[in-house]
Amino acid sequence: MFHDDEASTSTKDDNLIRPGEDLSGFSLDGLAERRRLLEAEIRRIDEITDKKKAGLDAAEAVFKI
Repeated sequence: MFHDDEASTSTKDDNLIRPGEDLSGFSLDGLAERRRLLEAEIRRIDEITDKKKAGLDAAEAVFKI
């Protein structure tokens, strides 16, 4: 009935990246995969940022007097 925070965090997701997480247990392949995932996420953030900037620029152009 009640949401149990501990139960939801105990579910392991291999693609879940936690900043500051201990990386010493990762293999070289695991570290390479983690880096690939982070780089993909950065690209995704950059794409969304660019879209939002374009939208803001367009809105500013409309209201510019």
